Amino acid sequence: MPTSPVKTRIPLTSFGHLITEVKKQLFGIEAPASVDLTGWRKHFNSYTLQGRRNCVLVTYGILAVTAAAYLMHRRNKKENQTSASTA
Repeated sequence: MPTSPVKTRIPLTSFGHLITEVKKQLFGIEAPASVDLTGWRKHFNSYTLQGRRNCVLVTYGILAVTAAAYLMHRRNKKENQTSASTA
């Protein structure tokens, strides 16, 4: 299994782990403790699996709502054109 180019014991199983290690070693950025996260940052963050999952679910939700609104607008526009042409 390939390993990270930075000095770490974490195997390179995901890009997120690699980025976390690079942030820690090169920039000195540590992940905040779960106690430090308050408000919406507690539920939407890039440090915990649950926070990442919530970000993904919100992104998919926004895409679904946008697609539904577009399709409804498109259907309504077609109905208006057909009713105007028949009148």
